Amino acid sequence: MGAQAIASVVDLRSDGYSPPMPDKLNALLERLKAHQRTLILAMAEYDGLPAGSALRQVAELENVIAAVEAVAAEETDRARRA
Repeated sequence: MGAQAIASVVDLRSDGYSPPMPDKLNALLERLKAHQRTLILAMAEYDGLPAGSALRQVAELENVIAAVEAVAAEETDRARRA
């Protein structure tokens, strides 16, 4: 995250506004999926086998996406019980 992005987050929080957690989790999920898709499409441009580091990045993103989805489901369940 760049300094400008961090500054905008700090500005939002100093005004007392913070998006609800489900919105934050959905936004994070969309960013992760978009980045994973970009990597996969970039790998598809070449005829050979993708580099191991690129494959690891895609696999790591898949794990993080699954974790974020699990946390989002937990938050939804928690909100329903409240």
